[in-house]
Amino acid sequence: MSAAATSPVNGIEAIVVGASAGGVEALLTIFGELPADFGLPIIAVLHLPDERRSQLAEVFARRLHIPVREARDKEVIEAGTLYFAGPGYHLSVEHDRSLSLSQEDRVHHSRPAIDYLFASAADAYGASLLAILLTGANQDGAHGLAHVKQSGGTTVVQDPKEARIAVMPLAALALQTPDHILPLSRIGSLLASLEYSPC
Repeated sequence: MSAAATSPVNGIEAIVVGASAGGVEALLTIFGELPADFGLPIIAVLHLPDERRSQLAEVFARRLHIPVREARDKEVIEAGTLYFAGPGYHLSVEHDRSLSLSQEDRVHHSRPAIDYLFASAADAYGASLLAILLTGANQDGAHGLAHVKQSGGTTVVQDPKEARIAVMPLAALALQTPDHILPLSRIGSLLASLEYSPC
């Protein structure tokens, strides 16, 4: 990597990602760069209408090189796999590095909520977590991202100038300064570089 590129981030064990409006395109852009042998688990919340079964896992599985599935309750997190929160359930990470689904109250009118995932993952992974907040039309994720930062994790916010809807990135930036503010192409490059960073 050149000196001008984002400095590599070492010691990451898991990645969490949150997005809302405009998120499908954004996620396809950043995950599309990942090689088939990518070695870190990725857990994602994308706000969706509740009433129907999500097709997210199927859509992404067809487009990406890594395994993709909808998160199941009590499932142990596997390396190199992308997990999506299903509609109608909060998704959280337990201290034993398994996934948990719950139907607690909505956060920012959302279930699943990004804040819920980010805060639980920060508690489970601490400094070895990388959290990414992308385009969206509400404040969900801002507090969760701040929690990741306070826990020593690495935080990335999509450049609001590039986001399809900048409300979510701007809400995060209003709370704290993330480690990186990047366009999607650079976020994809950062993720692709993680696998090869010496830990």
